[in-house]
Amino acid sequence: MPAVFKRVSRRGGGPSCNAAHGFPLKDCGNDVPEFFFAPRDHPQLAQLRRGVIIIGASGKSSSVSAELSHNLALVTGAGRGIGRAIALRLARAGCDLALVARTQAELEAVAAQAEPRGARTLVLPADITDDRQVESLLQRAAVQLGTISILVNNAGCAPPRTRIGKVAMAEWDRVLATCLRAPMVLSRLVLPDMLAQRRGAIINIGSLAARAARPGEAAYAAAKAGLAAFTRTLFAEVRGSGIKVAVICPGYVDTDLVPANRRVDRSKFLQPEDVAEMVFQVLTSPARACPAEVVIQPQFDPDRP
Repeated sequence: MPAVFKRVSRRGGGPSCNAAHGFPLKDCGNDVPEFFFAPRDHPQLAQLRRGVIIIGASGKSSSVSAELSHNLALVTGAGRGIGRAIALRLARAGCDLALVARTQAELEAVAAQAEPRGARTLVLPADITDDRQVESLLQRAAVQLGTISILVNNAGCAPPRTRIGKVAMAEWDRVLATCLRAPMVLSRLVLPDMLAQRRGAIINIGSLAARAARPGEAAYAAAKAGLAAFTRTLFAEVRGSGIKVAVICPGYVDTDLVPANRRVDRSKFLQPEDVAEMVFQVLTSPARACPAEVVIQPQFDPDRP
């Protein structure tokens, strides 16, 4: 082992912190006995990527990321689209997963893809607009996987564009309940454990629809604008406890929430993996920094002239 590496004992004990990024990691136990950190100017830093190698019991370095290892992430809307991409990205980063959506079969398919990457998974089919179901799924996650360190509020719904004078009030209620109230409730319920441990992250998936004000999208735009405002307020309340809070606002993303439309060029849309990568970047940002509001635009304009 080169002398330039500093040895830090990791044989059980309390929580640890990634030296490169500062996101607190849960205790990895005896199966990850040592960490080696490279100085920032070391020539191997590029291949070390985030400045950390895990040395296993065999003494050989592992390709598994240590940055988020053994943190439990709860992802809503995890069965498809952006939520699925986020879940798989976090599994690749070493997270365990509590997967929430309405359709059990879709969640099971995501779990089957995540588990070979080393993630422990729990499938939690639920309607997140029902407070009782939300409380129940959080209890199940706590019992079977432990304390939630990361909450990603991704689930949403976008009904067909309907102008304000013609929309059914029930549609407004459904959109506001799913896209705004549910993330607020989930955040409130996971927050006590995060505050007690002075660690964690809450990431809300917003939308540029909050700023675009397109006709026919009143409830969706209002819900996403409200989610951004909620995120800013929550960050102001908990930033002193070291909890990261962020809203990620993408433009057009290639999911089934965006119906076929000849007015846009779908080949120029963002992909779900682009949003997932930004979630990872927020989580692994330096401890002294929080990307509290992130906008992701397609590089090339999808709107046809």
